[in-house]
Amino acid sequence: MSWVEYEPQQVEAIAARLDLRDANRRALHKVTEHLAEGDGREFICDLATGVGKTYLAAGVLEYLAEAGVRNVVMIVPLDVIYEKTIQNFTPGSRKYIEGTTWEPVVVTAENFKQHVDDMNDPTKLKLFIFKVQTLLKPSEDMRRKIHDENESMGEALYAHLQGLDDLVVLADEHHVYSGDAEKYGTTIRELHARAIVGLTATPNKADVKSGKVVFRYTLAEAIADGLVKIPVVVYREDGTKDTRSQLADACHLRDVKESAWRSYAQTLGKVTVVPVLFVVCEEIKKAERVAETLRSEFLTEPDQVLLITGGSSDKALRALKAVEDPTSPVRAVVSVDKLKEGWDVRNIGVIVSFRPLLSATLTEQVLGRGLRLPFGERTSIEAIDTVDIVAHESYRQLLASKRALLEQVLEERATAATELSTTPTVEKSGEGPARPLAPVATQPGLTFVFDNTHGGEVIDPSVLLMVQEYDTTVERQEMGAAATVQFVSPVNGAPRINFPRLERQAIPTKFSLRLVTEQQARDLGRKYLSDESVYMKRVALDAERGIGGEVVVGERFLEEEKAYIETLSWSTVKKQLEDRVLGLSVVNSTLTEFQAAGDVIGWFLDGAGVVGDERAQWSVKRTALATRAIETMIIKAYELRATTPTWEFNVIEVPVLPPSRPMPSPILSKWVDFAKGVWYGEWQKNIENVSSFDARTTEFALARMLDSSSQVKWWLRVYTNSPTWIEWEGGRYFADFIAIDTDGVHWVIEGKADDDANDANVVAKRKAAEEWVEKVNDVGAYGQWRYLFATESAIKTANGRWLDLIK
Repeated sequence: MSWVEYEPQQVEAIAARLDLRDANRRALHKVTEHLAEGDGREFICDLATGVGKTYLAAGVLEYLAEAGVRNVVMIVPLDVIYEKTIQNFTPGSRKYIEGTTWEPVVVTAENFKQHVDDMNDPTKLKLFIFKVQTLLKPSEDMRRKIHDENESMGEALYAHLQGLDDLVVLADEHHVYSGDAEKYGTTIRELHARAIVGLTATPNKADVKSGKVVFRYTLAEAIADGLVKIPVVVYREDGTKDTRSQLADACHLRDVKESAWRSYAQTLGKVTVVPVLFVVCEEIKKAERVAETLRSEFLTEPDQVLLITGGSSDKALRALKAVEDPTSPVRAVVSVDKLKEGWDVRNIGVIVSFRPLLSATLTEQVLGRGLRLPFGERTSIEAIDTVDIVAHESYRQLLASKRALLEQVLEERATAATELSTTPTVEKSGEGPARPLAPVATQPGLTFVFDNTHGGEVIDPSVLLMVQEYDTTVERQEMGAAATVQFVSPVNGAPRINFPRLERQAIPTKFSLRLVTEQQARDLGRKYLSDESVYMKRVALDAERGIGGEVVVGERFLEEEKAYIETLSWSTVKKQLEDRVLGLSVVNSTLTEFQAAGDVIGWFLDGAGVVGDERAQWSVKRTALATRAIETMIIKAYELRATTPTWEFNVIEVPVLPPSRPMPSPILSKWVDFAKGVWYGEWQKNIENVSSFDARTTEFALARMLDSSSQVKWWLRVYTNSPTWIEWEGGRYFADFIAIDTDGVHWVIEGKADDDANDANVVAKRKAAEEWVEKVNDVGAYGQWRYLFATESAIKTANGRWLDLIK
C-alpha cells in the first residue's frame, strides 16, 4: 500500500467533526505531517494533562482510516487507562468519543479469538488495545495468549501484528516505555510498525533531547488558555502544618466548593458534579491513619472516604471508577502514590500532599488529577475554576522557594519572580479621571511573572498559579458560591446589536457514478479473484478381529473431498451487481447513470479476472461479499463528493438573551492594573456589566478608550464563544469588540500586538473582515459597518483618544 499523505483540509474536517480543542487540532496537523515524512518514524506529542490526549488519538485514528490504514495498535500502561480506552472507542459506552465516522473493531487480548474474521477483512478498521505488560511478561497467561500460536488464526497474535504492512502504534503515556523502562519500548518497536506516535504529558528527558518531541503544549499554556483549572497553593500565615489541621482545612475548602458547584449546576440546569478531596501519602500506614482521621472527624457518613492502595479490594476499585457519578457517596480519596496517571476524573477539587511542597509528588502527574474542569469549561467562578493544593508550609518558606515551585509546576514558563508592592498608585487613563489603583492579587508580598506566548504580554500570575492564605481562599470561594445565581447581562438602557453574520451554506454537487474511477473499481475487484475452497473431512469406521477373536472398531482418515458450494454464473453475478448499484438511493435513474454503472461493474469484474468468461462461476458467499463491497465504494464516493459553497446573511442579536454566563467572582474595578482573565466592572458604556481581557496593551487599553470617548455610545466585548464571528479560510474569526459611535456606525475592532500584526493568519483574518464589511455595506439593509485593526503601537500613540486612533 502507499503510505499516508499530509492532507491539511482532511485534518480540519476531522477536527471539526470531533470538535477538537485548538491545541489538539494543531497537534493532529503535526502528527499527520510527520506520518507523511517516512516509514518507521517514532515521534511524540507532549500535551498537558487535562487537554484531551484521547481526543487527539481519536483524530489520528480517523485520519489513518481515511488514508486507508486498517490496523492500529493502542498501547497503555495501566488497568485503569486500559478500561477507559476500550470505553472511549466502544459505541454506547458513557465515555465513547462522539463525532467519529469510522467505527473500529476493538480487538483486545481477551476477545481476539472472536474477531479472527474481522482481522482478515481488509475493509474493516481494527483498533488493537493492549496493556504493555500483556505484550511483555512471559509468566502471565495473557502473554501466552498473544505470543503462542492460535489454532483459529494459524499464528500467534503478536506475529500477526508483526506481519501487517500498515500497522501504526499509538503509545499512550509514552514516557512509561522509555528511559529506565526500555524493555517496554523494545517490545513495542519489535512490532515493526510503520509509525509509533507517542502521547504523554511528561516526556522522558532523553526523548526531548533526541528531538522525538514534535509538538508541545505545556501546562502553563493550558492554564492560560482556560482549558484546565488554575492551581491555588493554600498556606496558613501562622505556619500551622500538622496533619489534622491540613485535613480540617482541606475538608472545609471542599465543602465550600460543593456549595458553589451544586448551585451552579442547579442554576444552569447542568448535571450535578460533586467535588472530591484527593490525598496523596508516601506509605500505606500514613494513608491508613489519614483515612481513619477523615472517617472519625470530618467525613463521618458511610463510604465517604475511599482508601486506595496496591491491595485495594474489588469493591474499593469499583467505588473509585464511580467517583464521578452524582450519586457516589465518596468525598475523599486517599492514595499511596497509586493514582499519579491514568485516573482521569473531573471532580477533584482539593489536593493534600503529605510530602514537602517541592517534592516529586507536586508534579504535573499528581497535580494533573485535579486539573480537569468539572463542567467542561471555565465558568469565571473561582470556587469552580480552581483546584486547591493545601500546603501548610510557612509563608517564609514559600517566598524563599517560589521560583523553584514555578519551574516544577509550570516547567519553563517562569522568567522572573518578584514581590508585588501593595502600595496604591494613581493612574490617569484616556479621558477619564484619575483613580486609585488596587493590588492586582490578593496575596500580599508574593507574585510570579511569566512570558505569555499569546500576544507577547507579561501577565499576572493569577492566570497560571495563585498562592493564597487559607482565610482569603475561603472568603473568595464563598463569594463565588453566592455569585452562581447571578448572570452577566446587559445594563439598563443598553441596546442589542443586530450582527449580520455571513454564513456559508455547502451545497453538494450532483452525484454521478462517473466519480468512481476505473482504478478504484479494478483495485476493489482484485480482492475477489478467487473463492475459498471448503473441504469435507472423510473418516472411515473400520473393524477387524483382535488376537482373541474380538471385534475392534477404529477410525481411518481418507482423502478429503471438496464440499459442494452453491455457485452463480458470471452473467447472474453481473446482473445482481447491476441491480444493486442501480437500486441505490444515491444513483439517479438516467441513461447516463445506467451506462456509468455498466462501466464501474465492468472494471470491477475485470479486476476480479472474470470479464468475458461466460463459464466463470462465483459462490453465493463471494457474490454477496462483492456486492456489499461495491455498494460501500459507491456510498463513500457519494459522501466525498465536492460541495459548492453559497453565502447568506443571518442576523444575530447580541448580547444573547436570556444570559447564560454566570456572574464571575471576584470583579475588580476597571481602574486597577491589568491581569489576564480577571473580570472588570464600573464601566460607563459597556453593554454588559462586566468584561475580561487577554492583553493589557491592546484589549484592555481599547476598552478603557472606548468607555471614556465622547464619540462612542456603546461597546461590547466579543469572546471566542460568541455567535458574532466572521468566517475565514481557517475557521471562525472573533474580533475583540463591537462598538457603536455617535453617528450610528457599527465598528468591528481588533487589537493586536506589534509582533503578531504581520502573522499570516492574522493578515488572512484581517482580509476576511474587510471583505465582510464590504459585503454587509453593499446589501444596505444592516446599517453602516466598519472594521478597525489597531496595533499596540497605534493604540499607545493615540494616548486614549478614539478619534486619533481611527485617523
